[in-house]
Amino acid sequence: MNQSFDHLVFIGRFQPFHQGHHFVVKTALAHAKSVVMLIGSANTPRTIKNPFTLDERKQMILGSFSPEEQARIICVGVNDTLYNDHRWLQDIQHAIHSVVPTDARIGIIGHHKDASSYYLSLFPQYDSFLVDNYQALSATPLRHAYFGDDPIAYQHAFDKLTDSSQAFLHKFYQTPDYQKLKQEYRHIKAYQDSYKDSPYPPSFITADAVVVQSGHILLIERGGDYGKGLYALPGGFVDNNETFLAAAVRELGEETGLNLSLEEATHHLKSAQLFDDPTRSARGRTVTMAYHFELPARNTLPVVTGADDACRAFWLPLHELDAGQMFEDHHAIICQLLKI
Repeated sequence: MNQSFDHLVFIGRFQPFHQGHHFVVKTALAHAKSVVMLIGSANTPRTIKNPFTLDERKQMILGSFSPEEQARIICVGVNDTLYNDHRWLQDIQHAIHSVVPTDARIGIIGHHKDASSYYLSLFPQYDSFLVDNYQALSATPLRHAYFGDDPIAYQHAFDKLTDSSQAFLHKFYQTPDYQKLKQEYRHIKAYQDSYKDSPYPPSFITADAVVVQSGHILLIERGGDYGKGLYALPGGFVDNNETFLAAAVRELGEETGLNLSLEEATHHLKSAQLFDDPTRSARGRTVTMAYHFELPARNTLPVVTGADDACRAFWLPLHELDAGQMFEDHHAIICQLLKI
């Protein structure tokens, strides 16, 4: 065995861990003393895109290898930092060197012609190790089959998983979390089916309000099937006859009862930014304009009441913000606008 590296680093979300991932790790074990698995999206709530927790993914990964191989695999969680690439690069480097020395022979292992090829170009201090994409496997269609209603696709997806992942997903199938995600997946599919015959996939335009007062941020708890129970910014779709700012102010009043005039909103406006990551919403391409309003400090916060799409509205101390409880990319939006 020619171990040309001390450590090979494999970056991915592994949602779930499948045979293609297994092939990469086996290849890495043949060429390095240890493999560092950097498991992304470690700080997200359960969604169709990220249905399994960090610990559950570690269980699937390590259970797919012998005890001797497990001893050479190091799993480290890495948080998402959408809209802050420099922070993400810093977190990756910190994660690597939290478990391996800086003077070790380190390489980044990934596939040809996919997202991991892009990763390789971001780390010139490490060597690159490219491998073929095993059977062109991707976790996205496997997840869709797992939560979908086609039994043939479901079985085909299971055949692409490792035994450890199959065992975990069989057990997860019996949980309330699975049923909640399946209901959300049906909602997403129905939403997408409503525009599937359009000549071009539509883009949706929304506006969100980031309202801060006395060290607290105004949030809603979502109702409905999509993102139910998650915390979100007040906001919604922009009507054809209104500006982005007017939409943000209108949605703020409708969902929280905090009514500002456009004049008041403009006076308290600190910043605004467009957020257009193509994958930010599972229902379709959605672009949002978010507005940061800073209200004057006061001893008591305004009374707010959830309505419309919100089952409740509330003020949350900024230090209690938790990405694992936040809808879509709203935590990243808050961090970007408030510079936290």
